[in-house]
Amino acid sequence: MSQAVASRPGFLPHVPTQPVEWRIEPGLTPYDEAIAFMERRAEAIRADNAREMVWLVEHPPLYTAGTSADSHDLLDASRFPVYKTGRGGEYTYHGPGQRVAYVMLDLKRRREDVRGFVTALEDWVITALASFNVRGERRNGRVGVWVQRHDKAPLPDGTPMEDKIAAIGIRLRRWVSFHGIAVNVEPDLSHYSGIVPCGISGFGVTSLVDLGLPVTLDDFDIALKQAFEEILGPAQF
Repeated sequence: MSQAVASRPGFLPHVPTQPVEWRIEPGLTPYDEAIAFMERRAEAIRADNAREMVWLVEHPPLYTAGTSADSHDLLDASRFPVYKTGRGGEYTYHGPGQRVAYVMLDLKRRREDVRGFVTALEDWVITALASFNVRGERRNGRVGVWVQRHDKAPLPDGTPMEDKIAAIGIRLRRWVSFHGIAVNVEPDLSHYSGIVPCGISGFGVTSLVDLGLPVTLDDFDIALKQAFEEILGPAQF
């Protein structure tokens, strides 16, 4: 079921001449402001007026609906604000303690390969988690990054229960990406009860702290940058 990480430095044959801009936003960023910023930055990248960018943010509690979202998977529409968004995928949650990394990269400069890009994003998350001795894995038919939970009752077929620790959803416009990844470091996991996360039932959600690891966002940001440079190329503040 599991698939190993295949390192692909620079993601692709064409490594950009300039390092990706790496920015960590303090505080909680309103979701609509984040979308507006990404739209502007993606246009500037396409016009060669800005560098590629990875933007790390936290959001106040909210739900987002991707292009494949099923309204039946929104279990409590009154709990938090719900935003329709152009990224791929279904319903997901964002909130304090979750590291959201918005990835604005130019695939024309790298490789016009959507599947390869998503795989690279998965590898990025899996490599960062490995810094804390957490084995993240991908699963066919279940988007995102998963961890086995041997401390929980097994699935009906006897295999270990699995919880989702990271979500991935991207959008491309003229081969510039935006949206990105969301990794649970220490969010309030009860907030997920208002949705069926990514339309996948029968499994749980977890975080690094839920797994018993005293990891802070600052700790994870360091691992995330190191992993990015290993998988996708150089980045600088």
